[in-house]
Amino acid sequence: MQPSWGVALAGFALCVPLVARAADQHQIARGKYLVTIASCTDCHTPGSFFGKPDMSKFLGGSDVGFAIPQLGVFVGPNLTPDKATGLGNWTTAQIVTALTTGLTPQGRKLAPTMPYEAYAHLTKSDALAIVAYLKSLPPVSHQVPGPFGPKDTPTTFVMTIVPGAVYAHMPSPPPPAPSASPAPAAAPPAPATAAPAPPPAEGK
Repeated sequence: MQPSWGVALAGFALCVPLVARAADQHQIARGKYLVTIASCTDCHTPGSFFGKPDMSKFLGGSDVGFAIPQLGVFVGPNLTPDKATGLGNWTTAQIVTALTTGLTPQGRKLAPTMPYEAYAHLTKSDALAIVAYLKSLPPVSHQVPGPFGPKDTPTTFVMTIVPGAVYAHMPSPPPPAPSASPAPAAAPPAPATAAPAPPPAEGK
């Protein structure tokens, strides 16, 4: 007995979302791979430049700014889909444009520390995969400071390039605040020792 067209169409309708979902997951996986090998987390996850990335704010914006002479200091922004502090209000096309040309929806050109000239060589499918992955991340509420102009005082740590002779005479900045840890237990006091007895007096 031949299946009716209605049954066939119903089966097709059930399969289409599954195929689309599988395609979406493949695109997201591809985007995750590209973001990983491009090491985007270095510039966009706080703590990365100190060797201890804060994975609770993964790609949620850096805590170190890049200094560019005559331009200022620029902090890697929040790449998560948070609407207030991240890319939540950006369209896919706007993110691809910023990624490959450095131009934001507001018309501002990204600092040259963002390697958009290299990312301009991404294939369209790879650029879209990166965006799909970024949009799949949990939103992180984290507003990075800046950008800072050439005469502004940055409120973050700053990464800069200086001659060796200048670096050798620079004061060392304070380290990042350490995580809270219990104070070490005090050593027990040393046991008291009795004074040696005096020698017996010799008889006369």
